[in-house]
Amino acid sequence: MISQKALPQPALKYEAEVRDHGRVEITVPFSPGARVVVFVIAPPQESFDELVAATQSSLAFWENPWDEEWNHA
Repeated sequence: MISQKALPQPALKYEAEVRDHGRVEITVPFSPGARVVVFVIAPPQESFDELVAATQSSLAFWENPWDEEWNHA
Protein backbone atom coordinates (compact mmCIF):
# COMPACT_ATOMS: atom_id res chain seq x y z
CA MET A 1 0.00 0.00 0.00
CA ILE A 2 1.37 3.39 -0.96
CA SER A 3 1.08 6.09 1.69
CA GLN A 4 0.68 9.72 0.76
CA LYS A 5 1.62 12.70 2.87
CA ALA A 6 -1.07 15.29 3.23
CA LEU A 7 0.12 18.67 2.05
CA PRO A 8 -0.60 21.70 4.23
CA GLN A 9 -3.86 23.35 3.26
CA PRO A 10 -4.51 27.03 3.92
CA ALA A 11 -7.65 27.69 5.95
CA LEU A 12 -9.41 30.97 5.37
CA LYS A 13 -12.37 32.30 7.32
CA TYR A 14 -14.86 34.70 5.83
CA GLU A 15 -18.03 36.13 7.29
CA ALA A 16 -20.65 36.93 4.70
CA GLU A 17 -24.30 37.80 4.49
CA VAL A 18 -26.65 35.52 2.59
CA ARG A 19 -28.28 37.41 -0.27
CA ASP A 20 -31.40 36.73 -2.30
CA HIS A 21 -31.94 33.13 -3.33
CA GLY A 22 -29.35 31.89 -0.79
CA ARG A 23 -26.46 33.45 -2.66
CA VAL A 24 -23.13 34.16 -0.90
CA GLU A 25 -20.30 35.99 -2.65
CA ILE A 26 -16.69 36.13 -1.46
CA THR A 27 -13.41 37.00 -3.11
CA VAL A 28 -10.66 34.41 -2.51
CA PRO A 29 -6.91 34.57 -3.18
CA PHE A 30 -6.85 31.58 -5.57
CA SER A 31 -6.33 31.44 -9.31
CA PRO A 32 -9.35 31.10 -11.59
CA GLY A 33 -10.13 27.43 -12.12
CA ALA A 34 -8.56 26.34 -8.80
CA ARG A 35 -10.61 23.72 -6.99
CA VAL A 36 -11.66 24.53 -3.43
CA VAL A 37 -13.78 22.91 -0.76
CA VAL A 38 -16.29 25.17 0.99
CA PHE A 39 -17.85 24.49 4.40
CA VAL A 40 -20.85 26.64 5.29
CA ILE A 41 -21.96 26.95 8.90
CA ALA A 42 -24.26 29.40 10.62
CA PRO A 43 -22.88 31.15 13.72
CA PRO A 44 -24.24 29.88 17.03
CA GLN A 45 -27.43 31.54 18.20
CA GLU A 46 -26.17 31.75 21.78
CA SER A 47 -23.76 34.44 22.89
CA PHE A 48 -20.82 33.26 24.92
CA ASP A 49 -19.85 36.78 26.02
CA GLU A 50 -20.77 36.11 29.66
CA LEU A 51 -18.79 32.87 29.71
CA VAL A 52 -15.74 34.57 28.21
CA ALA A 53 -16.00 37.40 30.73
CA ALA A 54 -16.19 34.88 33.58
CA THR A 55 -13.00 33.18 32.42
CA GLN A 56 -11.21 36.53 32.48
CA SER A 57 -12.47 37.59 35.88
CA SER A 58 -10.43 37.76 39.06
CA LEU A 59 -9.23 34.65 40.86
CA ALA A 60 -10.01 36.35 44.19
CA PHE A 61 -13.00 34.03 44.58
CA TRP A 62 -10.62 31.15 45.29
CA GLU A 63 -8.60 33.10 47.86
CA ASN A 64 -10.79 32.76 50.92
CA PRO A 65 -10.22 31.54 54.51
CA TRP A 66 -12.35 28.42 54.02
CA ASP A 67 -9.98 27.10 51.38
CA GLU A 68 -6.79 28.03 53.22
CA GLU A 69 -5.36 24.49 53.21
CA TRP A 70 -6.20 24.04 49.55
CA ASN A 71 -4.69 27.42 48.64
CA HIS A 72 -1.31 26.30 49.96
CA ALA A 73 -1.36 22.77 48.56
